[in-house]
Amino acid sequence: MIENINRAILVLMIANVLVSIKGFKEYAFLDKYKFQVSRILSGEKLRMLTSGFLHVDWLHLGLNMYALYIFGDIVTDNTSTINFLIIYFGSLLAGSLYSLKEHKKEPYYSAVGASGAVSGIIFAAILLYPDMNIYLLFIPIPIPGFIFGIAYIIYSIYGMKNQVGNVGHSAHLGGAIGGFILTISLNTYLFKYNLTTIMLLAIPIILLLIFGDKLPKK
Repeated sequence: MIENINRAILVLMIANVLVSIKGFKEYAFLDKYKFQVSRILSGEKLRMLTSGFLHVDWLHLGLNMYALYIFGDIVTDNTSTINFLIIYFGSLLAGSLYSLKEHKKEPYYSAVGASGAVSGIIFAAILLYPDMNIYLLFIPIPIPGFIFGIAYIIYSIYGMKNQVGNVGHSAHLGGAIGGFILTISLNTYLFKYNLTTIMLLAIPIILLLIFGDKLPKK
């Protein structure tokens, strides 16, 4: 298991754990590097990257690292490590940029977590391994990857517009979109072998990008 993990995934997991632990212990550290709209707009752009290595608690950290371990392994098995890292960090930044767009009028909006990056890796895994089935707690049947991806986007849109839970839905959406675009750009053969999945996932993404600003907020 752990001895077979790709080194890039392992390094990212260790970095997330170490940085998060420091944030758990030192609020000043967390406050200095978390995503916060007013600070980013005033020039502290590095926060859009550093916030992706901080987490609010062990459960938040554990869920993200577990998803990274499971889906990251699928991605590295089906593309290069360099491509995996491009998708990971590109999705992280895409999540931050989309959050900044959605919350630019909320100066005190803040967030932390690797969810944007992990969302991108999940979508990369769905695209690279179209036969993948996903098993969720309390749902006794396997869910085809493309159905999970569509449902994930729809729920994240609903969650973002209705402020459901203490969750960065906008980062999830931005990360998923970033992962989708980067994966098909870096692996163009997917258009030949996986066009149906690409089109099914592209529909809600395109609709969001076109009509997202017109959707009512809570």
